[in-house]
Amino acid sequence: MLNKDRQQIILELLGVQGTVTVNELVERFNVSEMTIRRDLFQLERKRLLRRVRGGAVSDRGRAYEPPYLSRSDVCRAEKERIGKAAASLVRNGDSLTLDVGTTTLEVARALLDKQDLTVITPSFRIASLLADAPGMRIILTGGILRPGELSMVGHLAERVFADFYVDKLFLGAGGVDFQAGLTEFNLEDALVKQAMLKSAKEVILVADSSKFGKLAFAAVAPLRLVNRLVTDTGLDRESVSRLEEMGIEVILA
Repeated sequence: MLNKDRQQIILELLGVQGTVTVNELVERFNVSEMTIRRDLFQLERKRLLRRVRGGAVSDRGRAYEPPYLSRSDVCRAEKERIGKAAASLVRNGDSLTLDVGTTTLEVARALLDKQDLTVITPSFRIASLLADAPGMRIILTGGILRPGELSMVGHLAERVFADFYVDKLFLGAGGVDFQAGLTEFNLEDALVKQAMLKSAKEVILVADSSKFGKLAFAAVAPLRLVNRLVTDTGLDRESVSRLEEMGIEVILA
């Protein structure tokens, strides 16, 4: 792999995770520690990251949204487990809202064997995945299609949720923080999420453990609006306890 390709992947990982370690990168790229430290030094000189003891942290602003394809490659196994665990909460006959995102797409994949579902989504990817599933009615919101993300945003996308009331909302987030709550990289996506929240009987947050302690640009909602969290076993015990004290059921996939 060329240096520039490896360094681009490092930046994409930082955009999603916020931090990387030298050991993590050595294992991922199968190169020497000296090679990784040289990569980090060169990227720091370009003011694209900031080196810290044992690794590096992102130097990008909170409004920076990592590309969809790079996000889909991070915590892939964890997202698949989260998707299956979340789908197990769905009963035949339920009405659902599926948010946009790489983790909610895994939820959708795990729903393919369910029957008699009504699914509302602003995600073109999810609608395409479920379109031919038997016994499933798909409602794709209108709106403006965001390139790359393939999410529907704008007034039309928000307005749809004023006309429907669903049993369960599977919600994603760019960041999860105990003080700031749920945040998102893009303001237009955040506004659609807020509209979703008003129409759901039960709110199920699906987020891998790397999202915790992170802040993105736009506020979505306080954590207290979440009924259940489906995440992976990488979430620390202290955070699990704090969430349970808030009345949020935590499911570790």
